Amino acid sequence: MSLMKTQYLPHVQEIRARLDTEPVVRALLSPDVDPVVLERFLIEWSARGAYMTEPVEGWIRGAGERCIELGQAKLGQALITHAKHEAGHHLMTIEDARVLVGRWNASRTPKLDADALVAQSPTEAMRQYRQVHDEAITGELPLGQAAIEYEVGYLAVVLVPRILAHVKKVLGQGTLDKLTFLREHAEVDVGHTALNETMMEQLLRTNPEVAPRLASFGARGLDCYLRFLADCLSRSQDALGVLDRAA
Repeated sequence: MSLMKTQYLPHVQEIRARLDTEPVVRALLSPDVDPVVLERFLIEWSARGAYMTEPVEGWIRGAGERCIELGQAKLGQALITHAKHEAGHHLMTIEDARVLVGRWNASRTPKLDADALVAQSPTEAMRQYRQVHDEAITGELPLGQAAIEYEVGYLAVVLVPRILAHVKKVLGQGTLDKLTFLREHAEVDVGHTALNETMMEQLLRTNPEVAPRLASFGARGLDCYLRFLADCLSRSQDALGVLDRAA
């Protein structure tokens, strides 16, 4: 039986359950969501997503190099190879933000500046998201980086398709077509998740005792990302003067 199933997954079930119960998730998927709020949220998510995504290549490569330093050459090389596939992905989020802002400015007010939105100061959840990656890479369990990506990848393949389907229903195919980063990652993260699972399974075969620590990194990363989504919704509602926001 898979050690990931028996040793790792029990420690992340609670955080994964929040993909159904979190207020921001319920708000975004509500049949009564304000289309203007949803559209503004997508802009905020894309613009702020650059901060969350730009370091990914370096994180994965750094984890690989650290694994090699610790004598885990096979895992390290796999991570370094994988890192190359993440190069420049943050540019997709920036381009999506610019396209969405252009659509917004053509018919809505107040007018927005995409570059200014991308350059916004990070929220605490965003800063902590980077911090947990850095802690994993510089510590004694660099594969914690893979656990973070595993859980955020779980969000990408489980929650993001639901959000995209709702976007199509509320805002139409035209808006959905502009979400190139989200649509691509809802698909490709299936493969990335499988790769991360394989690497963690390999580690657990020789070091099963690290499962709770791996899961802790993954859970912290997913918690930060859920709070990041809540921040994006809150900022969008603030900008529009909406009082009823997700907690």
